Amino acid sequence: MRFCKKSLLNIFFILVISTSITNAQNSSKIPSEKPKLIIGIVVEQMRYDYIARFWNQFGEGGFKRLVNEGTNCRSANYSHFFSQTGVNHATLTTGTTPSYHGIVADEWYIPLKDKVINCVDDDKEKTVGGSFESGRLSPRNILTTTIGDEIRLSNFMQSKVVSVALEGKSAVISGGHNPNAAYWYDGESGRWTSGSYYMNDLPLWVNEFNNKKFPDMYMARSWETKLPIEQYKQCLTDDNPYEIGIEGKHTFPYPLFELGANKNKDKFNYKLLKYTPFGNTLTKDFAINTIVNEALGKDESTDLLWISFSATEYIGQNFGTSSIEVMDAFLKLDEDLAHFLSFIDSELGKQNVLIFLTSDHGVAQNPDYLATTKIPVGYFSQISSVSLLKSYLNAVYGKGDWIKHYHAQQLYLNHDLIEESKLNLSEVQTKAAQFLLQFTGVCNTVTANTLQNSYFSDGIFAKMQKGYNQKRSGDVIINLDPGWIEKNGSASAHNSSYSYDTHVPLIWYGWKIKRGNVFEKVDMIDVAPTLSYFLEIARPNASVGQPILGVVNQ
Repeated sequence: MRFCKKSLLNIFFILVISTSITNAQNSSKIPSEKPKLIIGIVVEQMRYDYIARFWNQFGEGGFKRLVNEGTNCRSANYSHFFSQTGVNHATLTTGTTPSYHGIVADEWYIPLKDKVINCVDDDKEKTVGGSFESGRLSPRNILTTTIGDEIRLSNFMQSKVVSVALEGKSAVISGGHNPNAAYWYDGESGRWTSGSYYMNDLPLWVNEFNNKKFPDMYMARSWETKLPIEQYKQCLTDDNPYEIGIEGKHTFPYPLFELGANKNKDKFNYKLLKYTPFGNTLTKDFAINTIVNEALGKDESTDLLWISFSATEYIGQNFGTSSIEVMDAFLKLDEDLAHFLSFIDSELGKQNVLIFLTSDHGVAQNPDYLATTKIPVGYFSQISSVSLLKSYLNAVYGKGDWIKHYHAQQLYLNHDLIEESKLNLSEVQTKAAQFLLQFTGVCNTVTANTLQNSYFSDGIFAKMQKGYNQKRSGDVIINLDPGWIEKNGSASAHNSSYSYDTHVPLIWYGWKIKRGNVFEKVDMIDVAPTLSYFLEIARPNASVGQPILGVVNQ
């Protein structure tokens, strides 16, 4: 009898312990009240249709996992004119349009200084840990707060905000004004670098990562296709005539140890990594090291990490949307995402991390290829068009330097000369706009005066108005016909407000996010307000977006 009681007592204790362990395991999977870490993943130059196009070749742990376990916003678009890298990264992080955040283009002309500037270049800053010019960047040209700024301000800088990208522009703009750090890849030295805006010296862990010389390892390899080349049936042939290639080579394989070595064979051209999937893998590995070494998501304050995979942009520029190279880059990025998500599971737990994946813009298909399918497309020759416009203005107003700058469908007139000549600026703008409208491939032109003195609620002029800033935008803005791109030597290009440029993936995953689809239209200015809603903090100070109801009402 005593033995039976003892046995029953032991069984009771075993059941109690087992129940306690089970409850502990279940409680560890309960989402935290707020996400411990938010990760914004920006896959640069990713068209929305790439997910469906490559779906059957994706593995189960990357893009498919995000879609199958997350909330997929299937009609997410940028609503302003000009689909450029800096412009749309700023829109994502500020929750507002270029008219407010001020990044109207990747570069613009400043009349008072008679100078063209890049949106993030800053001569006041110095490089930290890289080549001389690579780190002279800052976010000072962003005129508003960002979601990262507001997260840090909400708890008196207790949260950590870090941005990582191959492309410096992407890292700087995503990070906002007051991040803990922003890191980008220096193609001159093959090292991850930063600038004096953020720090005086690289952290020890970054130097240790650089000293492992992963770029050298990749440069010693050859870019081979993941699948047998005959399985890339969603693409043009490998030797199609619409590609620029890498160092003149545009068919697989790409032996970087040959293409990237200089004449003396003593130094690699590390820039070539940006044009291969190795660049994205390097970014993923650096992002994982960032999470570990910066202890992101390890305390009670929500941290934010921006990761921009920039290699897809460079590969797309050189090979075009229908190339085997682009498809292979996305299949390998899919593997990188699977590894990254597996790391998040083990390091922090999916339930504690809110992830959203999107893109800064899509891209047009190659006009030469589309022309073979009888689709009416072409190239706009901006050099010859501006040259003819100069001659026209000389004929109308007399010989002079009437045009100061042209960049990516924006024309800047010489205001000083116009004023000295006692001409009406609005009249000269209108003359230039009407002249440019005559060229084949130009769909619309609009003057700065029109955008300043009219209100457009819909259509292309409304998109132009959202992208217009009175101090920074040009005197004349050009909209090309659908499918037309500027002749700039790339295999593909982006800069329009048509759906192939503006329609991008937007997938939410992880912390409290349920499986589902949002079919209603979503404006990309809504991303930052959605994050603010989740964290119950102020939105960026010029935000005009709204929380995405299909995401927050779960």
